[in-house]
Amino acid sequence: MEAEYQGQTEAQEHHRTNLMAVSNEMVRLYKEQFGRGPTKARAGYVGPDTLVSTLEHSFTPAERKMAEAGEHQRLRELRLYFQHAGEKEFVGAVEQITGRRVRAFTSGTDRHSDVSTETFYLERDGAAGGSLVERDEELAL
Repeated sequence: MEAEYQGQTEAQEHHRTNLMAVSNEMVRLYKEQFGRGPTKARAGYVGPDTLVSTLEHSFTPAERKMAEAGEHQRLRELRLYFQHAGEKEFVGAVEQITGRRVRAFTSGTDRHSDVSTETFYLERDGAAGGSLVERDEELAL
């Protein structure tokens, strides 16, 4: 009985460590992509196969000026462009950390409150199929 309890604790700790690693990696990638990282980041599972990373307060001074000027659509388009330009890095980081393939990736930003999400839809454990990045590379050939 004690070994089972210990195993659950180790699994839970591994799970928490992975989520922290995802959060830290998203912060690093945001700093690299946008020149400024978020002040708050959190990652968590929504069900067994969906991982969501929430990042707050990551707008650059120029993006904040765009929002203040009412250029919300332009800000959304600009941010979305850069988020998807870095898709390979975002997906690759999650695949490495979780050990699971990403089958789909979505990204979004609320331009009013400076909150962004990166959502990763993971293949079920042991499911066959290439990662999103591998499929994109095959399509490019």
